[in-house]
Amino acid sequence: MVKWLPLFESKFKPGTLIGNYQIIRPLGIGSYGITYLADSKRICKKVVIKQLRKHKRKIKKGIDSFQKEKEILSSLSHPSIPRFIEEKKIGKHHVLILEYKKGRTVEEEIFERGTKYSEKEAFIYLFKVLEIVKYLHEHHIVHRDLRLPNILIDEHQVNIIDFGLARFTYDVEEYRSSYLLEKRLMREIHFRSDFYALGHFVLFLLYSTFIPISVKEKSWEEELDISSNAKYIIRRLLMLAQPYDEIDELIEDVKKLL
Repeated sequence: MVKWLPLFESKFKPGTLIGNYQIIRPLGIGSYGITYLADSKRICKKVVIKQLRKHKRKIKKGIDSFQKEKEILSSLSHPSIPRFIEEKKIGKHHVLILEYKKGRTVEEEIFERGTKYSEKEAFIYLFKVLEIVKYLHEHHIVHRDLRLPNILIDEHQVNIIDFGLARFTYDVEEYRSSYLLEKRLMREIHFRSDFYALGHFVLFLLYSTFIPISVKEKSWEEELDISSNAKYIIRRLLMLAQPYDEIDELIEDVKKLL
């Protein structure tokens, strides 16, 4: 489902030609970019066009974000990560052309299709995501936005998209004292920020089968009927116990659970 687009945003209509690319429909909107599905006349494949949003308050940060996304994706080659194709400037519009990855977001799977995930299924999908994140971390990259809308499922294939907030581990951190604790933990330029996000990811999968029997609010540890090993992993992901610093230890723990 495409998020509502503000009236003041510049939008490409279906059928619009951008060089050799023809817009099919909008896909979504993020902090800095609006994404569209498009046909490539040159390579006869669908692509994603990411347009920089024109909101004046975010234009400088948006350009920086686009350039960083281009730099990072250009350095990667993985079947579960969109390939950078090219960058274009059409009039006032600044766009990136990216490989299109098929699949529904985990957000769509849970909240629109009502897909249910058992503990084993939840950790199988966590393992599939970790295999991709391991590749990123080996290339000194932190995604920093591993939320449900940015993880795609296509049959049993998993893809990770939207690298607008991704950073190299040596990049200077943009600390914001106004950020709430959860956002600070997710935006830290450190591997543990990805782990923290994945703790929430697996909790969403596990809650897909949860049926509340009481109106009294309880913690996830009280509400979810899951194994002690699952709780141990999630507590470390959420930094409620000793956090994971390296992905190999996390992967080994997930393997043991499975």
